[in-house]
Amino acid sequence: MKKLLILFLTCFLLFPAFSDNSDLIKHNPWELMIYRPQNNGELNTVRCWIRITDMEDNDVTYTAVKATYEWVDIPDVINYYKSTYYLSGGMSMHLNIKPGKYKIRVYTPPEKQNFFPCENKETWESNVFYYDTENPTKVIFVTPTSNTNGFYNGGWWIDYKAPKYVKKRALPHITE
Repeated sequence: MKKLLILFLTCFLLFPAFSDNSDLIKHNPWELMIYRPQNNGELNTVRCWIRITDMEDNDVTYTAVKATYEWVDIPDVINYYKSTYYLSGGMSMHLNIKPGKYKIRVYTPPEKQNFFPCENKETWESNVFYYDTENPTKVIFVTPTSNTNGFYNGGWWIDYKAPKYVKKRALPHITE
């Protein structure tokens, strides 16, 4: 009887299919997806670069993070960045982040704005998004800012909520 119990426990531990928890899908807290939805054609070509700092504002973009990307129109085809981490319209960045607390920002320097007409001719900066691997967000969104008339005014906004125009498209992987 004792041998049978040991055999059962060994199988239970070695083969998780026997356990009730095998069907649970758990989010890896060190993985974050940053999605930049498509906008108009001109703005889609303007890249924004990611900057990740620790809580003391030390740049850890390339030391604490590994990134890949995919185009939303071509899902499940993983691409590897060759040098810098950026987003264009319609791209999704997948970050593998070392445990810790971070500040995430995106920016576009004036020389990389592709002569896009807007009010702000300086560096386009985003707000700061605080990310903690102990209390993780799965997806954050990067969208361009606009003025009260709805025209792009040269900036970026990072949020954990999808913009209304993304929700309307009813993308299956985007939830409120």
